[in-house]
Amino acid sequence: MKLSVIIPVYNEARTIHELLKRVRAVSLTLEKEIICVDDCSRDGTWDLLQEEARSPDTRVLRHAVNQGKGAAVRTGLAQATGDILLIQDADLEYDPEDYPKLLEPILRGETQVVYGSRFLGQAEAMSALHNFGNRFVTAATNLLYRTRLTDMETCYKVFTAEVARGLRLVSPRWGFDPEITAKILRRGYRIQEVPIRYHGREFYEGKKIRWQDGFTVLFTLVRFRVLP
Repeated sequence: MKLSVIIPVYNEARTIHELLKRVRAVSLTLEKEIICVDDCSRDGTWDLLQEEARSPDTRVLRHAVNQGKGAAVRTGLAQATGDILLIQDADLEYDPEDYPKLLEPILRGETQVVYGSRFLGQAEAMSALHNFGNRFVTAATNLLYRTRLTDMETCYKVFTAEVARGLRLVSPRWGFDPEITAKILRRGYRIQEVPIRYHGREFYEGKKIRWQDGFTVLFTLVRFRVLP
């Protein structure tokens, strides 16, 4: 079996080398491919990714214009050839050492979708605002979709290729997380959560999501709940 690690990247020149080093260092029983999608970075990230593409396990792609995280993930999903797909942010907030834990329920045949929950695991340096925002949109997800998640906005979303083929995602930016969650749940898949480690960063360190993006998340949750 093969694991496809999909990494949307935007202005992460400070962290991309270290992140890819950590991803490659994870020991798995699966073959691994790494797909980095640069969303028109302006800080030299693309030059660094072209160097990383010399590694046989890594492919890099670039958007000609900035389109948002959701669009970058869609590009990566379209290129993935793995049996299992995993989404990884490039900012070092999430630890690739959690991959075995994330993959285990799928490899055991218990589920086809796993989310890594920061609130079941060790969440460090998460601001009070982001803590509240994440819990609020997760509560809205549970209310609208009659589920019992603890962390809908987590980066670590892992699913089989079969699940990926049926999603038909359209949201380009911060609507990606609620859209993929909504479509997974509406198709009848069960999302199993496992605890993960998380070390948040601040805006001055490059964090991009802001409180205003919460309105996009809520709108997307409602939109895909009422659509046929």
